[in-house]
Amino acid sequence: MKALFTHSYFYKRDPKQWRFKQPYPPLGTLQAAAVVRESGFGVSFVDVALRDNPNEIEVEIKTHRPDFFIIYDDGFNYLTKMCLTAMRDAAFAMAKIAKQYNAVVIVCSSDATDHYEKYFQQGVDYVVRGEGEETLTELLRTLKSKQPTENILGIAFCKEGKNIVNPLRPVLRNLDGLPMPAWDLIDIEPYRAIWKKKHGYFSLNMATTRGCPYKCNWCAKPIYGNRYNSRSPEYVIKEVEYLLKKFQPDHFWMCDDIFGLKPGWIKRFHEIVDERKLKFNYKIQSRVDLLLEENTIEHLARSGAETIWVGAESGSQKILDAMDKGTTIQEIEKATRLMKEKKIRVGYFLQFGYTGEKKEDIEATIKMTLAAMPDEIGISVSYPLPGTKFYENVKSNLKEKQNWVDSDDLALLYRSTFSPVFYKLLHRYVHSRYRIKRGWEFIKQRNFKVRAIASMIYHAPVSVVQGWRLKQLQHAR
Repeated sequence: MKALFTHSYFYKRDPKQWRFKQPYPPLGTLQAAAVVRESGFGVSFVDVALRDNPNEIEVEIKTHRPDFFIIYDDGFNYLTKMCLTAMRDAAFAMAKIAKQYNAVVIVCSSDATDHYEKYFQQGVDYVVRGEGEETLTELLRTLKSKQPTENILGIAFCKEGKNIVNPLRPVLRNLDGLPMPAWDLIDIEPYRAIWKKKHGYFSLNMATTRGCPYKCNWCAKPIYGNRYNSRSPEYVIKEVEYLLKKFQPDHFWMCDDIFGLKPGWIKRFHEIVDERKLKFNYKIQSRVDLLLEENTIEHLARSGAETIWVGAESGSQKILDAMDKGTTIQEIEKATRLMKEKKIRVGYFLQFGYTGEKKEDIEATIKMTLAAMPDEIGISVSYPLPGTKFYENVKSNLKEKQNWVDSDDLALLYRSTFSPVFYKLLHRYVHSRYRIKRGWEFIKQRNFKVRAIASMIYHAPVSVVQGWRLKQLQHAR
């Protein structure tokens, strides 16, 4: 029997991400396709990441006439956690087309896990909830043999007008036992062309772990959960070598929630890179407290870590504690300094609008950021997702709109200290202040980067107007 895989993340439906021109193949989808293929099913794949319209899928459905049409989103891509309505609508459109050709429609995604009932209303037959490879394989085998599906762990379905939600399946622990993602099913060249044209290099994505054991109370973990399982450094290097040989990337994004948490993992990874004389650069996400463990930053730098993004979130310890972040301002500052000493680029994730945030907390965040001057910043507002403590705390204040349309939406979905308009403007204001300081730093170093200095000159008057407007909005509530 034939299974046709796709996913619902269309880069062109997310204008902000499309402007960035940093598309990555749907790694989680390719991993699931490899597992299902290994179990004996005929597998094909349609990559919609760079396409214009979900209706284009009809050509492939007509061609392949699959028994099973599987929308399996990439759970390693943080963008899919956001449950963006632009991508939800794309999934609905593709599901409806597949139903017209009598395929059994199965969806595995963060959004479907949280909102399975919406998918049933659009004709989806089964939702795979959480980590999906084992559940999907059992579901397909059961459907192939025409046996009842009622007792399969990890699925939801609608029967006689009633939604049935089965218990979740235990998580996979032996990640080295998984086959390599089905890289042979994807055309990598359009990705390479976009990266090379915009950035001058080509980056590919890899995953070395699943899950996150920390309990930041706003962070949703609908696919891989509040756990941490890791591939061995040896297995990861095997995949690095395979991808370097097959696709010749210049750079890797290690798309784990937290890279190398397991004791001794980063040290061993560095040792194998040295033993095999491998040369590659990579980007990771980590925590400042983990980076301060003995020699961690040294091992990362020597193994090729080029950029490390950390969840700084706030310059207010009060807000970090309210988030159950488990880190301190001092750790953020120290880790930043040590990374810069090792010539590692630093990225800060910053978050405004958390409940209880006051003017002085916002000012503390801006002050911390401008003092530390990370190489990149990503700014958002707190986003309530089902399954989190934060969501439970604010759900009584949620407005009719409960999901962003795309990643640039940045709408405040609940009542906070200031208005949604204030936080929209704050996002631009902080970026303006950051660009002014960045340009000034280049001038002090006698590094006259034209673009950075031009940006500084442009944003200097803009930030004055923005700051004045923010003061007006503070009193508008």
